[in-house]
Amino acid sequence: MTDVTKQETQTENSMSTFTLTPQDNGIALLKIDVQNETMNVLKAEFAEQIQEILKQVKSDSSITGLVIYSGKSNSFVAGADITMLDKCETAQQATEIAAGGQMIFNQLEQLSIPVVAAINGPCLGGGLELAMACHMRVCSDSNKTVLGLPEVQLGLLPGSGGTQRLPKLVGLQKSLDMMLTGKQLRPKQALKAGLVLDVVPNSVLLDVAIKMAQTGKRKANRKVSIVEKALESNPFGRKIVFDQASKTVLAKTKGNYPAPLKIIDCIRTGYEKGTTKGLAIEAYNFGELTQTAESKQLRNLFFATTEMKKEQGVAGVAPAKVNKVGVLGGGLMGGGIAYVSANNAKTPVRIKDINHTGISHALKYSFDILNKKVKRRFMSQSAMQKQLNMVTGTVDYAGFKDADMIIEAVFEDLGLKQSMVADIEANCKDGIIFASNTSSLPINQIAAKAAKPENVIGLHYFSPVDKMPLAEIIAHEKTSDETISTTVAFAKRQGKTPIVVKDKAGFYVNRILAPYVNEAANILLAGEPIEKIDRALVKFGFPVGPIKLLDEVGIDIGAKISPILVDELGERFKAPDAFNKLIDDNRKGRKTNKGFYNYSGKKANGKEVDETVYSLLNIQPASKLSAQEINERCVLLMVNEAVRCLDEGIIRNARDGDIGTIFGIGFPPFIGGPFRYLDSLGASTVVEKLSAYQDKYGDHFEPCAALVEMAQTNRTCY
Repeated sequence: MTDVTKQETQTENSMSTFTLTPQDNGIALLKIDVQNETMNVLKAEFAEQIQEILKQVKSDSSITGLVIYSGKSNSFVAGADITMLDKCETAQQATEIAAGGQMIFNQLEQLSIPVVAAINGPCLGGGLELAMACHMRVCSDSNKTVLGLPEVQLGLLPGSGGTQRLPKLVGLQKSLDMMLTGKQLRPKQALKAGLVLDVVPNSVLLDVAIKMAQTGKRKANRKVSIVEKALESNPFGRKIVFDQASKTVLAKTKGNYPAPLKIIDCIRTGYEKGTTKGLAIEAYNFGELTQTAESKQLRNLFFATTEMKKEQGVAGVAPAKVNKVGVLGGGLMGGGIAYVSANNAKTPVRIKDINHTGISHALKYSFDILNKKVKRRFMSQSAMQKQLNMVTGTVDYAGFKDADMIIEAVFEDLGLKQSMVADIEANCKDGIIFASNTSSLPINQIAAKAAKPENVIGLHYFSPVDKMPLAEIIAHEKTSDETISTTVAFAKRQGKTPIVVKDKAGFYVNRILAPYVNEAANILLAGEPIEKIDRALVKFGFPVGPIKLLDEVGIDIGAKISPILVDELGERFKAPDAFNKLIDDNRKGRKTNKGFYNYSGKKANGKEVDETVYSLLNIQPASKLSAQEINERCVLLMVNEAVRCLDEGIIRNARDGDIGTIFGIGFPPFIGGPFRYLDSLGASTVVEKLSAYQDKYGDHFEPCAALVEMAQTNRTCY
């Protein structure tokens, strides 16, 4: 293809996103390369350029086929530019943007010559809608290639024909699954689903696409099951599919997210009233969704995380290289840390435990995850073996000499952690970073006896490590800037979103979580049924309720953290004394198969409350409070504590505070985090509510000084 490249270079206008290069064989190549962007994104202003290209193609009779490909090596088109939606002041303006996109993609689809999309790298959102408007699609087998419509994750729907074209290509049920979850397909999955016609190495992608355009082969060989045929080929069957999808959506979202139901509405309209009506409702619903509070908060979250990816731990201080990691402690946390270090950060890992059982548990953690990938054919057996070889174990410090960073995941015992620091300084190279995965112990105490305290830092993960996206980076007063930057950079390599927090008991996430969980416990001890408390906060938007959360994390863990918080921060963190009865009864939650919920017995799966817990705690359960009061008492205490943390400089800004709670404890993303929530309610309203609860239930509800000052000056967090 060297002659193509030469010709293309000659005709290219350096400022244009789209470059049309006709070939001698009749196939024209249309290259997309958005200037000054790392990945291709579609912008509203491209409409005129695309229409001009389409005019050229139509008017040139020597063009017998068109191949659309990317000028970027890392992406086809990663989606539309989300910032343009923030400029829309009305739903109508956003509807017009969607309708404009639909019109252009319709024109592309209506070309009389074969049009092929040659896809390498992410093909998402508007990018997939563009590809689906082409007559054929071929993608590379690169592990960077994914196809999907993730708009629902921003509280939106595919607005440029996606809701109408995807069902025709992959079937109704598969398209609902993809659009309602934002699920992305890998190349082989896309082939099986009928979304692409072929999967080939990137080196021959363009050649294959040109051949497709020449032969004009259009139909995918998608296997349609008998069940799918029975359900999707008639109105009665489709009604069952749509009704079930709506029911599932409401069960999962508790009605908090409007986008999924609007997606179902668009697809249903297309099936029942035709594509033209389907496109009209798609554009209309898209416009309406852009103006919802939920979408605005989800877009805020997207912008915040994008911004954070570009930031260093300490501005202007470059991170040191981390080529090998040591992990102290097998077990669940150690195994999880080893997995994300080897699998995501691509770093060799050496695990040290006091015995071989701990090491084998940690190794099994990686094996279990990777083996699932092999079974689902996401990964080959040889690739799994290669990955597993990156993690090794030892019961002494052999193999630790060349490590650049040690991540400690041993028990929450200060003496033990201090002795680990001394061991590492004695057995490892000079300047090695010691990162502690403590959830509560102040880092300055762990570093108190260190020869080089500047290399000691906190790196707090959330369980399960492979799934939870947050990492808290805790710098004590003597931690060096390079240590901070290096730790932040490495956490990002592990696939984490890191926030840098100040060294104080509970750090940020556990500190604001404690009052929330304690208040749920107070409400329970006053007689409210367990399931009612949990149901109220799940309806509010949390993934699990606070009582269920105690079972999942471990009731004993909460009991250990509470005295540390009380010692350093005061009586408002005191956990109810009744919790000691639970621990005496060995009710530590799921890990002991005994907690607030039932875990033992054939049918017990943690969904039913263990009624015996009421008599143990001397409670006569009786429903008296409204769901609103339960939610306010728990959530507003969390908001109050978050404001304290911001005022004390525990977190750097409100943005980090919101990201920390959403990614660390599942604060409802559509609400935007405690600071966005505070802004939406208004500080004076929150002070008023907290003061009323203070009069009724005690001083732990007292609004903090910083919150009172916000209310008096009408100040907001953003």
